[in-house]
Amino acid sequence: MPLSADLLRRRLAGPRVLHGVEEDAVPQRLTLAAVLVPIVDRPEGLTVLLTQRTAHLNDHAGQVSFPGGRCEAEDPSPVFTALRETEEEIGLERSRIEVLGLLPEYRTGTGFSVTPVVGLVRPPFTLRPDSFEVAEVFETPLSFLLDPANHQRHSMEIGGVLRHYYAMPYEGYFIWGATAGMLVSLHRLLSGE
Repeated sequence: MPLSADLLRRRLAGPRVLHGVEEDAVPQRLTLAAVLVPIVDRPEGLTVLLTQRTAHLNDHAGQVSFPGGRCEAEDPSPVFTALRETEEEIGLERSRIEVLGLLPEYRTGTGFSVTPVVGLVRPPFTLRPDSFEVAEVFETPLSFLLDPANHQRHSMEIGGVLRHYYAMPYEGYFIWGATAGMLVSLHRLLSGE
């Protein structure tokens, strides 16, 4: 089935069934967070907007990620958090984003409970990345990210615990961990798994 904005709207319209957590050894106490999974509706096909975080950050330095962050006490919902953080991090205005729905909660081994908010981004748009947080913004074809042939499984030992994670190397970028896990979750939802 070809990928389209209409397919995304249909699949994300229904209730979410949780597929469980993707990372091992999740701490008991979790920090609530939300990210935007920004799918850009380009004439040549759907793409996903991703950021490369700056190397000096305390959390997830240098990693490829979705725009997003911690839920603040005054944020009324995870959708609000994702849109607020996206505007703060990359300057993408909320008016350019059609919220399609939520993916299952994603719990990380670093102590976050993340709500992925899927949004369709309508070009044209201008980005203004926050240079403190974002080293680069780039787009990757959604078809590449959803292809199971590109879903690699890796593992590493952290603090004496063997952790397993997904990775999707793409043209010099190493998309892995929570970001790759959420993309696998999107794949499962769209393929009916």
